[in-house]
Amino acid sequence: MNSTIREITNRKSVRVFEEKDIPYDIKEQILNAAFMAPTAGNQMLYAIIDVTDKTLKEKLAITCDHQPFIAKAPLVLIFLADCRRWFDAYHYAGQPARKPGLGDLFLAFQDAIIAAQNAVVAAESFGIGSCYIGDILENAEAHIELLGLDEFVVPISMVVFGYPTVQQIQREKPKRFEKKYIVHENRFRRLDEAEHRDMFIERANDVDFEFDNYIEKFCKRKYMSDFSMEMTRSAEYYARKFLKQEDQ
Repeated sequence: MNSTIREITNRKSVRVFEEKDIPYDIKEQILNAAFMAPTAGNQMLYAIIDVTDKTLKEKLAITCDHQPFIAKAPLVLIFLADCRRWFDAYHYAGQPARKPGLGDLFLAFQDAIIAAQNAVVAAESFGIGSCYIGDILENAEAHIELLGLDEFVVPISMVVFGYPTVQQIQREKPKRFEKKYIVHENRFRRLDEAEHRDMFIERANDVDFEFDNYIEKFCKRKYMSDFSMEMTRSAEYYARKFLKQEDQ
């Protein structure tokens, strides 16, 4: 196993950090790794907010589902799907460009997430842990105000970085589902009930795993939770701006 595969394999979410700053040169290398990510047509349809203001971190820790560790992270980056930059460029060059639509937004989603993952892998190579904060997509109105977001810019993910504590380093990485349930050959295949049950039993490595009980609790705690409903509401709020096709 080469070093890159080993780092990807070992990497896990880190939510407790040492009280230690990330050196400037390492931070720059993490950002540069993001810039080197694959991007649609070399457009770099993303922007990154480097959150350095302590008060802003504290506010984000509250608006992103009350997670105090966000405020304690030495490096907080917000990856934005940016459909504004090129739209402006077209108009500055006198082009009658249409308003960005959902296709443009989805493409920008891809660019932003790929850049974020490059940053995460680069950080791991320096022994710096990270955690994706999808909750940045919630509370659209509050985050638009806090971050000064444009109508054609959507916060896709926030990533917090820091040196993990010993406990976090030693914590076991959660097991993933087996390949046979995830990889489909040539066409998508819907899993049947028996496969679903086996999939969870195998991941738990426990023949006595209680599928119905686990799924009931997970559904209530995650899928049907208030924060999940809010994320859907905010996503629809952002999407509506891209569904209006009037030219600007």
